[in-house]
Amino acid sequence: MIGLGPHGVFIIWAYLGVAIGVAGLIGWTLYDARTTAKKLAALEARRNA
Repeated sequence: MIGLGPHGVFIIWAYLGVAIGVAGLIGWTLYDARTTAKKLAALEARRNA
């Protein structure tokens, strides 16, 4: 493993925290895009009815 010095554990946990945060934001964005697409489809169906 790369020598990270005495702060290696902190650095690893910091990177892990950022990775979890970014993954959460990506998941939230995908969920929001899916729900927005469903709402848009419902509005378009209502308009064409």
